Amino acid sequence: MSRMRPVWLALALWGAVHPMYWFVTYLSQNGWSFGAMIDAWYVNASTTGLVWDLTIAAITLTVWVLFEAVTRRNWVALLAIPATFCIGVSCGLPLYLWFRSRPV
Repeated sequence: MSRMRPVWLALALWGAVHPMYWFVTYLSQNGWSFGAMIDAWYVNASTTGLVWDLTIAAITLTVWVLFEAVTRRNWVALLAIPATFCIGVSCGLPLYLWFRSRPV
């Protein structure tokens, strides 16, 4: 077993909880409107750049996960894809590394 495995899991949990706290805080203050939250992501050039940076990273991670899942026949690792798009790259990447580092 990889000694990094617990680190990947801890980072995945942190990457799930921390961003979700801010999403829930925003939504509770703004009437649970996902459309308003998405509009806020494009409020200026800085946030738009960040959105595109994370979108490209999420797509890149998805391509990598798909390629390696097929190559390694590690189908459970595909769970990193919905984690990436529903929570964020901060959860999806360490979650995938946790799945990838499991003993075969």
